[in-house]
Amino acid sequence: MKFDLATISRSAAALVGVLVTVVYLGVGWYQAHHVAQTEYTVTTDKKVGNLRVAFFGDSHLGSTFDADGLAEHLKTIEKAKPDLLVIAGDFVDERTTKAEMIKAAQALGDVNTPYGVYYVFGNHDKALYQPGIRDFSGDDLVAELEKNGVIVLQDESILLDDRFYLVGRQDASQEFDFGGSRASIADLMAPLDHSKYTIVLDHQPRDYAAEAKAGADLVLSGHTHGGQMIPLMQIIQWFGIGQNDRLYGIEKRDNTNFIVTSGISE
Repeated sequence: MKFDLATISRSAAALVGVLVTVVYLGVGWYQAHHVAQTEYTVTTDKKVGNLRVAFFGDSHLGSTFDADGLAEHLKTIEKAKPDLLVIAGDFVDERTTKAEMIKAAQALGDVNTPYGVYYVFGNHDKALYQPGIRDFSGDDLVAELEKNGVIVLQDESILLDDRFYLVGRQDASQEFDFGGSRASIADLMAPLDHSKYTIVLDHQPRDYAAEAKAGADLVLSGHTHGGQMIPLMQIIQWFGIGQNDRLYGIEKRDNTNFIVTSGISE
C-alpha cells in the first residue's frame, strides 16, 4: 500500500514548495500489505504557506484489505502529520459490502488533520458497471462519508482558510462510459481567485491539457494502478498508448504539476 504526501512550504527563493505524499500499492503480496510513502515537492510563487497534503486512491475496499486494514493504514498516514487527506476515487467498488463501507467511512471519520478529509468519485464507486450487484448506492456512500465528516466534492470547489482551493471533479466515466456529463475544468476554475493556490482532484488522469490551460496549480489522480506492472507501465507511457495522460508519478505542463498515484490496493 502506498500513499503520497504533497508539502507546500516557502523556499529560500521565496517560492512556495508543495510536498505531496502519495500512497500506493505495488505488485505482490508484500507490497499489498505494507505501507510505502512517496513524497513530492513542487514550487509556486503563490502565498499559500506551508502545506502537507496526504493523498491516496483506489482502495477498492475488500480487494486487498477490509475496513480494519484501512484503519491501520490511516494510522500510518496520520503519522506523516498531513494538513489534509484527499481520496482520489475508487474508495469502494462493485464487490464492497455495505457493512464494510460503513465501517471504512467511520475509520475516515477518526482521521485528525487540520483541514479535514476530502473525497471525489472514481469510476467504480457507484457500481454503475454492474448495477444491482451491490447492497448500497453511490448516494448511500456519500451519506456515510458526510456523516463521518468527510467532504465529498462533485464538480465543486472549496476555499480553505482563505489560503488555497480544492476543486473536486466528477469522474470522467460519467461522460465517457455512462452517457452523462460533468462540468468542464474551465467552468469550475472560472469563478475562483487565481492568485490563490488551486489543487484539483480528478480520478482519471486524462484531461491534462484542459487542466493546465484552466490554471490549476496541482492535479492529483489515481485510476491507473501504475499500469499494473512496471514494464507494461513504461511501454504504455513511452508509446502514448491508452486514454490516460500519465500512468504514474509526477510531471509538469506549463505551470501545472500533475501527480498520479499507483493506488493503495490491487
